[in-house]
Amino acid sequence: MRSDCFGIFSVRRGVLALLAGILLLPALPAFAQSETTKRIGIIGAGNIGGTLGRLWIKAGYEVFFASRHPEELKPLVEELGPKARAGTPAEAIAFGNAVLIAVPYKAYPDLGRENAAALKNKVVIDAGNAVKARDGAVADEVERDGIGAVSAKYLAGARVVRAFNAANYKIFQKNAGRPEPRMAVPIAGNDPKALETARTLVSDAGFDPVVVGELKAADTFAMGSPGFGHDLSAPELKQKLGVKP
Repeated sequence: MRSDCFGIFSVRRGVLALLAGILLLPALPAFAQSETTKRIGIIGAGNIGGTLGRLWIKAGYEVFFASRHPEELKPLVEELGPKARAGTPAEAIAFGNAVLIAVPYKAYPDLGRENAAALKNKVVIDAGNAVKARDGAVADEVERDGIGAVSAKYLAGARVVRAFNAANYKIFQKNAGRPEPRMAVPIAGNDPKALETARTLVSDAGFDPVVVGELKAADTFAMGSPGFGHDLSAPELKQKLGVKP
């Protein structure tokens, strides 16, 4: 009898433990989803930001477009459907597992200063290019110090990867998801995990990522360099930029 009671007690204890585990389950998916949901913030919804946002939504991402005047993005969001939304740059940074920056380069100093805390340790895909006629003194800095160094300066604390800046947006529109060989997109950054995130984003947008090197290597495919403006396969791009196969 005592043995039976002990057995019943053990079963009850096991059932209670199971029930306790079940009660905890609702908290687990929320955590898992926050780590795995494909979410990206895009600051700047113009030609390059709008193009890539469309491609990522097609690939199943949730995309948060941002500008200083988010009300102007309402038509874009309505066009792209429930996976798109719009708001401020601060909201886009908080939303995304990574953030694409696609604004005029002269905006980088203010953008970095106003969002310094939020950008800390955030993976930032830097698609901007410096144009002297538009960006003035910041373009002079880029010419002197290199675009990778200047982006790192103004986006201090972020895990910056240069990507999607080596061609005109029309080339990305034309070649996204084409049959093999896919168009290659050069990327450069100092943080290995951020580079992996960038590789995934490039691939999911319909291209082949080519890691050129650390952030300073971004100068080899910056606007105005010999590595800019090409529609090449990964082997061809590696040869063009001197990257080992």
